Amino acid sequence: MPRAGLTGADVVASAAGLADEIGFHAITMGLLADRLGVRAPSLYKHVGGLGEVRHRLAILAVTELGETVRDAAAGRSGRDALAAVLSAIRAYVSAHPGRWAATIGTEYAGPDDPLAAAGARVMNLIAAVLRGYGLGEDEMSHAIRVIRSTVHGFAALEASRGFQWDAEPDQSFEWMIGFLDRGLRPAV
Repeated sequence: MPRAGLTGADVVASAAGLADEIGFHAITMGLLADRLGVRAPSLYKHVGGLGEVRHRLAILAVTELGETVRDAAAGRSGRDALAAVLSAIRAYVSAHPGRWAATIGTEYAGPDDPLAAAGARVMNLIAAVLRGYGLGEDEMSHAIRVIRSTVHGFAALEASRGFQWDAEPDQSFEWMIGFLDRGLRPAV
């Protein structure tokens, strides 16, 4: 019998917490059921299976990331906006490593998939920051990929304790922001 009041949204919220604790790819229906205090078969009253849970978790994470990027960029431009967005993404990865992992490689289920809309929103927000550098639309996809790859790589390495030498990660992060800022500026 399903737990009274349990919803699909509750299952996804619980999966988000579990992903941040043990990792996105370590989530199982059994672990999720244990966390919610139900038997695993009861979860199927609320979600179609682990694939659906992971997909909905990706939607949640990309939506949260969009809100984070929006709030960071608000009222800023140029280097200030770039630094705020990169710092906000870094903080999100640090606070929610499992949710962040859900944003990587989860495929869209079609053009009406809420994940596609949430992803487009994040990309549009980053593009708005990059337009402040005078980038044209022909350069935008490349610039977004560079920004995403750079911040993802830095944050993922930092989250996995990949920076174990003397240099302070915060100083390296600031150096990275300056490097990207200089690279995005038009040549004079």
